Amino acid sequence: MSKNKVVPGLPSLTHENSLKTLVENRTIYNLENCELNLFETYQRSVQVPLKFNDLVVTSMLRGKKVMHLFDDPGFDYLPGESVIIPANELMRIDFPEAEKEKPTQCLALAIDNHKIISTLDLLNEKYPKEGKSNFWKLDEHNYFFYNNQDLAQTINKLITICQSTDISKDALADLALQELLVRIIQTQTLKSVSTEIPKEKSTYMANTVQLIHQNLSEKVNLKHLAQSVGMSTASLYRMFKREVGVSPVEFIILERIKLAKRLLKDQSVYIKNVSFEAGFEDCNYFIRTFKYYEGITPKQYQQLNAKDFV
Repeated sequence: MSKNKVVPGLPSLTHENSLKTLVENRTIYNLENCELNLFETYQRSVQVPLKFNDLVVTSMLRGKKVMHLFDDPGFDYLPGESVIIPANELMRIDFPEAEKEKPTQCLALAIDNHKIISTLDLLNEKYPKEGKSNFWKLDEHNYFFYNNQDLAQTINKLITICQSTDISKDALADLALQELLVRIIQTQTLKSVSTEIPKEKSTYMANTVQLIHQNLSEKVNLKHLAQSVGMSTASLYRMFKREVGVSPVEFIILERIKLAKRLLKDQSVYIKNVSFEAGFEDCNYFIRTFKYYEGITPKQYQQLNAKDFV
């Protein structure tokens, strides 16, 4: 039950009299470098095909889908989650719960490939990452992720721009598209460094994350951490904010919450013991922090986990 950020200010649903179909009713907003599609479904359906000529960023707004992509098993797609799909990749979508009173709504933002290339070129030229072979790029294999606050706000900004009548909306959309691509790459990088460090990641980032994981249960001193990998504290902070979108301190907290969730799968463990084993010196602070990021207390998480495994 992660604290995923649902896009604020959801777009209005299409009036019943204006619906063209009950399955994937489509509203299109065309701009110079992108096309915003809003899809709504009002009845249960299975294996609905969908394909775009450009890379598309999708984000679930209402209801539930089951997405079938590549050769991977189908997965539930819920509000607060986003998926990027390469150009000309066939999606097959199930709508197991869609009804007239409970429709699904999903956005699909198709982005012109030239805009993606120019944005990545700009980032690599003006804001290079640490390491000679470490570049800004979209990871199409790391296609599913949870929205954070920054990503949700950027998506909402693009919806507002695309639906507006502002004569400058193409220029505004271009800036928002650049921000969206940065947020997506940061989110993908955060997800990847939280699990396994790919070889192409910078040595600095790989070594830093490895040290954090090795000392997660202990007090982590940022100055000593930076010195251990041959960086200044300021450079370490900039690297994390640039590459994963969070500070080193927040990254450590996120990793400790993840460790705590693994420990809480043991139904006999005490919350106080989990707190200390996950590196939190104060149990009350641990409970508040866990609830902030997960939306529920550690005890509630433990109880829900017990129900899942009955």
